[in-house]
Amino acid sequence: MQDRRRTLVISLPVALLVLVAVFPFLWMAVSAFKPLAQLYTIPPRWLPDPPTLINFKTVLFESNIPRYFINSLIISIGSTSLALIFAIFAAYGFARFDFRGRSAALAFVLIGQLLPTATVIVPLYIVLNYFGLINTYLGLILVYLILTLPLSVWMLTGYFRGIPKELEDAAIIDGASHLGVLFRISLPLVSPGIIAVALYSFVATWNEFVFALSFATEKEMKTLPIGLAEFSTEFDTDWGAVMAASFVMTLPIALIFLVMQRMFVSGLMSGATKG
Repeated sequence: MQDRRRTLVISLPVALLVLVAVFPFLWMAVSAFKPLAQLYTIPPRWLPDPPTLINFKTVLFESNIPRYFINSLIISIGSTSLALIFAIFAAYGFARFDFRGRSAALAFVLIGQLLPTATVIVPLYIVLNYFGLINTYLGLILVYLILTLPLSVWMLTGYFRGIPKELEDAAIIDGASHLGVLFRISLPLVSPGIIAVALYSFVATWNEFVFALSFATEKEMKTLPIGLAEFSTEFDTDWGAVMAASFVMTLPIALIFLVMQRMFVSGLMSGATKG
């Protein structure tokens, strides 16, 4: 009996927390299938009656959302790939090589994550404009490294430090180079951490709004978060289309987490206990 009470005491707060976390997504998904009139009813209708695909028709065939989806996909994959490449080499260097100012350099890397976005928009715009990278995929990919690279380096440094150095020393004695040790021994051992960092980087760039609004001013280069604003005008907002577009934007991230949640949690847990 006491075990049941203890389970109930633990389960109720967890269930409430899950409900609070999942409710916005469920409400968005249900509202995407409602006719526009049912979105304004009081009291609200919890389920569409009848369900309709008109909002998805507007989003997929009468707007630029498909183009924005492709833009977001290209930019997020490109930025995540570059962040992983740079973070792996930088983190391995911080974790395995002793050099003067290593701790200060690592702390300085993390400081970049703490800067307010507004403080770097103008300098970044000047630099991108000078090199002709405004309204380009490469420009946004490089800008998004500012968001993802510092924390990626910090996290992976902890993972690399958790690998016993004796394994790498034995490989070096057997004739392996530092790059060989990195790719053949270290990277397979930190694969959960790499998955966690990759998911973090992808989600951060997929949902980013301010940089995309500042550096992608042409319609052909806009991303999904910016595209959602096109359904709002000075006098009206098509909430059905907004919900459908939000559903299209959220679904890939939800599917990625459902498929890779075990590796993601494993990577976070191992990173929390290392370094």
